[in-house]
Amino acid sequence: MRRRFALLALSLLAAGSVAAAQPGGARGTPIKDGEECPAGMTEIRPRNCLAPSLPTPSILDYRPRSTLVAPAHPVPRAKYAAIDFHGHPAGQTSSAESIAKFGATLDSIGVRMMVVADNVSGDNLSRLMGLVRGSGEMKDRVRALTGINLRNVGPGWAEAAVKQLEADVAAGAVGVGEIGKGFGLSAKKADGSRLRIDDPELDPIWEACARLKLPVFIHTADPQEFWDVIDYKNERWLELALFPGRRYPPEQYPPFETLMTERDNLLRRHPKTTFVIAHMGWHANDLGRLGKLLDANPNVHTEVGAVLYDIGRQPRTARDFFIKYQDRILFGKDSFQPEEYPYYWRVFETRDDYFDYYRHYHAFWKLYGIDLPDDVLKKVYYKNALRITPALPQSGWPK
Repeated sequence: MRRRFALLALSLLAAGSVAAAQPGGARGTPIKDGEECPAGMTEIRPRNCLAPSLPTPSILDYRPRSTLVAPAHPVPRAKYAAIDFHGHPAGQTSSAESIAKFGATLDSIGVRMMVVADNVSGDNLSRLMGLVRGSGEMKDRVRALTGINLRNVGPGWAEAAVKQLEADVAAGAVGVGEIGKGFGLSAKKADGSRLRIDDPELDPIWEACARLKLPVFIHTADPQEFWDVIDYKNERWLELALFPGRRYPPEQYPPFETLMTERDNLLRRHPKTTFVIAHMGWHANDLGRLGKLLDANPNVHTEVGAVLYDIGRQPRTARDFFIKYQDRILFGKDSFQPEEYPYYWRVFETRDDYFDYYRHYHAFWKLYGIDLPDDVLKKVYYKNALRITPALPQSGWPK
């Protein structure tokens, strides 16, 4: 019996030694369940950590070349004529000459219409629309959203804002926006207090948008990680390290969830007003949450600008979401960089695996195609924008 127990003990010791030994003779440092490896070490087997034997590269230096060999189908032009509902075409609409060149650029990427979302109002709007109307072939390819001056909201503000809105509609505005992220973050009322997104003093302007059939394109907050601690667990660490001004210190700004609550209150309180929440509401990383928001508010739509990195890393979930909410999603790009549009087309139109995103500091991961059906592509690219924006030119689009 003693001999049997001795052999069992030796076998257990040997098993423990094998578990701790690692490939190449390296031995790991064990950790307890729920613990994480110390800084400078990585987990190589469950509950075992090991430090690299070579100098550790920085996040900037580690650029592994993928060895994956898979079919690739770059898409230089959209399959169907697209409306960019979130356009910021800096310098492209400043003159008749620039507008003509702009048309050639749009043709090269498959965008038929650009909706300028620069809060253009008053004389600037009249000047822009005058250039567009006189631009020949481009007269039906550029439209503009008007702005709302949200500074110094107080007595008399609503009447003046509605009057300006009506004048801008007469001048050619097709909607409102992009209402910028400063709304809720930094805009002040006349009394110096923060202008809440759901402030009831703003109700007359949203009611006027419903009456005038103007969609309201609103950008609330920024990615939630911009509020989080800047540590090595933050997915946006590199972006925040490169652009520290994008961080929202809690002592200076309201919390992310406070802004989301105020936004949702606004959407819910004005069911007759059509809202388009920019950047998928910063919920592209949590499509379940965005789906609940859309389910609860039939007046709300969303657009895909600048969140392709989240859409493309969850191809099955994203595809299901786009099909389910195909009547509620608009295409938009945000910054006008023609070379970046094909990444959107490739994600939306192909089944390609594991390809690069265009801005590495946004995402250190790869993208996958979600292969949307043609009827969904048409809705996302142009049909939804036409339906919710009756002032857009409605003829000549694919059926």
